[in-house]
Amino acid sequence: MRLTLLGSGNARQVPVYGCDCMACERARRQPGHRRGPCCALVECDGERWLIDAGLTDLTERFPPHSLAGILLTHYHADHAQGLLHLRWGLGLTIPVHGPPDPEGLADLYKHPGILDFSAPFRPFEPRSLGSLRVSAVPLEHSRLTFGYLLEGGGRRIAYLTDTLGLSDPSAAFLASAPLNVLVLDCSSPPQAEPRNHNDLPRALDIVERLRPAETVLTHIGHTLDAWLMERPDALPEGVSLAHDGRVL
Repeated sequence: MRLTLLGSGNARQVPVYGCDCMACERARRQPGHRRGPCCALVECDGERWLIDAGLTDLTERFPPHSLAGILLTHYHADHAQGLLHLRWGLGLTIPVHGPPDPEGLADLYKHPGILDFSAPFRPFEPRSLGSLRVSAVPLEHSRLTFGYLLEGGGRRIAYLTDTLGLSDPSAAFLASAPLNVLVLDCSSPPQAEPRNHNDLPRALDIVERLRPAETVLTHIGHTLDAWLMERPDALPEGVSLAHDGRVL
């Protein structure tokens, strides 16, 4: 199993329009520090599944029939906006597995085009998608959101974004067997009262509860990048930052 982090940023992305903080200035000078919408590609035995669809150039990145389908975490725009164009394709059908959210995004449910939303996940439901086993993990966010436990090739990877903390049932489900990799929402440096997304202390608390072999922080905002530029040793051993294009 191969997981490629196509985008590692939060909804603002990095650099932020109009911001001159050190992280945004660095990203403008050095494209390797830019962060696009948070999404990933999982490949297993020749099949490719897109996790989230916030990229707006999906029709250019993925030729027809190159994706087995899409795993959607939720219907906020930065995770689903690419579907608004993709749906108008011709000559194929793309299954979209995600949470049962009848509101969807804009008029996606009303005019799905080539997208098939007919089989939403139930909480903790496992599905065999070819040789990949995928289980939906309920997360703590401002609308119904699932993370995904990916199992294939003898590996277990948990992809958890967007979330603020982790419920006891979800933590117990993920901790039932060792995790090789945890990809985890961490949008900001330490905050008094974070909203909808983990700050660094809350992300590290989840790491302590799940004890994966490796943790990669994603859905990163410019404030976390800037904070870590001044504290390069702040992350504990075994915890690192995602970057766009990183392969696990």
